[in-house]
Amino acid sequence: HLTIAVIYSSNQAIWQSKVPTHVQGRVFATQQMIGKAASPFAYLLAGPLADRVFEPMLVTDGLLSGSVGQILGVGAGRGIGLIFVTMGIVKVLIAAGGFLNPRVRLVEGELPDAIEPESVPIEGVLVH
Repeated sequence: HLTIAVIYSSNQAIWQSKVPTHVQGRVFATQQMIGKAASPFAYLLAGPLADRVFEPMLVTDGLLSGSVGQILGVGAGRGIGLIFVTMGIVKVLIAAGGFLNPRVRLVEGELPDAIEPESVPIEGVLVH
């Protein structure tokens, strides 16, 4: 969670400079809708996954008690801990994949800016 502010601000800066201003509202609303639509599914899945899949792996004689259990510990509450660690690893892998993909890494240079620099007309001033 430490890097979320940096990730979101960088992401938002790119979107704001590449999307034309007249459609930014629609684009950002769609972006938020898609992002937020996944939250209820995550809330519904996280508890059962932690209790029925990950927690049994980290009981005293569980599948991962001798490996991951040495680091995270074994017993009650370790299932949700394993989910957090797994999701952290997934985030790192996605970030590394984005960095290794030149189309993603160089998106700021590849796509033209949608927002043109504003030119302010200079008007003559009449002095009486």
